Amino acid sequence: MAAEGGHGPQTSGEYITHHLQNLQACKNETGEWVWNQCAGNPMAINVDSMFWSVFLGLIFCFLFWRVAKASSVEKPTKWQAFVEIIVEFVDSSVKETFHGKSNLIAPLGLTIFVWVFLMNLMDLVPVDWIPMLSYALGIEYMKVVPTTDVNITFGMSIAVFLLIIYYTIANKGITGFIGELTLHPIAPPLKGAGLLAAPFIIAFNFILESVALLAKPVSLSLRLFGNMFAGELIFILIALLGIWQLPLHFGWAVFHVLIVTLQAFIFMMLTIVYLSLASEKH
Repeated sequence: MAAEGGHGPQTSGEYITHHLQNLQACKNETGEWVWNQCAGNPMAINVDSMFWSVFLGLIFCFLFWRVAKASSVEKPTKWQAFVEIIVEFVDSSVKETFHGKSNLIAPLGLTIFVWVFLMNLMDLVPVDWIPMLSYALGIEYMKVVPTTDVNITFGMSIAVFLLIIYYTIANKGITGFIGELTLHPIAPPLKGAGLLAAPFIIAFNFILESVALLAKPVSLSLRLFGNMFAGELIFILIALLGIWQLPLHFGWAVFHVLIVTLQAFIFMMLTIVYLSLASEKH
């Protein structure tokens, strides 16, 4: 089977590989910046993922800023009403889930939900439209769904991970943070002959709790990446059918709207839950 993607006839494998390739920039062995010659280079920058994530973040800020600036109690617009519904939904979710005291959690939850939703929503754009336009402008590769790039999802989850550590230390102190890693789930004996086993129990607790702590950002990022990457791949496979893709594309797009929204909600809720656990004193 051959496919057309603005690059002449391609086999199915070439078509899929092309659509899954990021627009990359990196330094070569001579220190010069090069494009799309970054295979195996861990310092490569996925320029398309960076561009679309920042661009969609700016769209989110601009739209909500316009609503805040032009909001009216007497004559609210439909867009204002829609934004208020989203804000109230996120605010109620935070109040029900977060048991600490912080002015950051609600704005953070709103930012995560809307930003991730917008990035996921790019998956509903037909897979050839933007890549074909980019190719016409001389850009060989263009992936438009930032959340299908594991670097983006890991970047967001690492930010959440740093907030978890910050909230834990801020609410429980450095001794409380160390205590959570070393004194749970098995409390080491504090007197008697059991003291001999205490160092081994503390070491076991540290390994167990460290794995649990590190699993939070890993699971947070891979869950979002895996679901969105699978959805994108299905759209690409459907596109291989040519004109016959339309009914399947529409059916999968309708179902995928649920996935797009659900994954944004899950990322937001897990972030709130993790920060709530970091703030609670047991």
